Amino acid sequence: MATATPPAATPSASDPHAARSVRLLEALCEGYPGVVRVRLWTGEVWQHNDGPAPYTLALKHPGALRAMFWPFDNMGVGESYIFDDYDIEGDIFAFTMLLKHLVKLRQTRSLGSKLRLLWALMKLPKTRNPRDVSKAGRPVEGDHSLRNDRDAISFAYDLSNDFYKLWLDERMLYTCSYFWDPNESLETSQLRKIDFICRKLRLKPGDRYVDFGCGWGALAIHAAKNYGAKVTGVTLAGQQAKWCEQAIDAAGVRDRVNIVYCDYRDFAAAGEFDAASSVGMGEHIGGRNLQLFFDKIYECLRPGGVYLHHGIHLRPHTPFPIWTAFARKYVFPNGELHSILPLQECATRAGFEVRDLENIRESYVLTLENWVKRLEENHDAAVKLVGEVSYRIFRIYMAGATLGFKAGVYSLNQILLSKPNDGSADLPLTRADWYK
Repeated sequence: MATATPPAATPSASDPHAARSVRLLEALCEGYPGVVRVRLWTGEVWQHNDGPAPYTLALKHPGALRAMFWPFDNMGVGESYIFDDYDIEGDIFAFTMLLKHLVKLRQTRSLGSKLRLLWALMKLPKTRNPRDVSKAGRPVEGDHSLRNDRDAISFAYDLSNDFYKLWLDERMLYTCSYFWDPNESLETSQLRKIDFICRKLRLKPGDRYVDFGCGWGALAIHAAKNYGAKVTGVTLAGQQAKWCEQAIDAAGVRDRVNIVYCDYRDFAAAGEFDAASSVGMGEHIGGRNLQLFFDKIYECLRPGGVYLHHGIHLRPHTPFPIWTAFARKYVFPNGELHSILPLQECATRAGFEVRDLENIRESYVLTLENWVKRLEENHDAAVKLVGEVSYRIFRIYMAGATLGFKAGVYSLNQILLSKPNDGSADLPLTRADWYK
């Protein structure tokens, strides 16, 4: 909700840091077309451009701007938010537009201009709000060993099932939804997503199907209940595995769904499955293990079997966005994005044939917007479960991620691969049956 235009305010002469902060804000907002409303720790208000403000940036102490922008380690804006150096009251997605402007400013400003901004920051005090970083982030190991990957998956997904339940859809799907209308519900679009995966795999009664990184089990249960498949879900997240077991019993598909708690590298199956998938797991594999992963999938499938890979990819020949460091420390440690080019290379080297590729990145913008709205609506309950710091981590991470998908720096691709059967892909000539 937009905030009404406040009366103009001049920072108190009794607090020189307030005046310095305003001058710095004026420099940072130069050329920005949107409205920015800032409330200083003194209670005074400064605003850039006239009109209703979609949010208020609340600076909590004289060193807040310094905490946000120094040192230039790509995590300051996120870390200073989660540890309450500042707050975002109102539309956090409008705030991300300011962040986009600041990123552009960083890329286009002259060296002299940057040095003047740095000098202005250095004049602000080093004061920061007390923080316990040890409970919030996990150092990025950069090593996709079995142990490190297990620890990273546990950090990312074992936070609290009840916390995720507050803002995910009723099926607990923590991956990009599939919207056909931006106004439809998250439940409708997520159901379409898992149903479309089953259609793309062309599952039928009796098919043996393995889902790697099965999450809370919604896709596995849907495939068993609605397509008659015999499903094996593979997960490395302990809390998710427990949830899956209860959900399987509640859905009455115990005879058709089996959950295996193990790393994909330890999963043993040779030619046993007609279909396979991984939905949102590819980001945890790491570049050095990508070939190993596709070799494992290929080994699991019978000749003529199909595999659907659903994952986030970087735009080819694009450096990692500067905000990636925050996500890797506080949300997905050991998470590693790559472009679709090495993925296709590893898949074809394993023996797969690429049969279809669909980019639905716009749906991820809508998914993230729905998640953030639901999280904000359940702020008090979320804080009781995981604390204010974790609430803020997810709020700013998900809001910020929309920038990458809107700009096309990130894509969300569903890639259908076939294991040829003596040259035949065992697939129809068209995709018409997907849309029936």
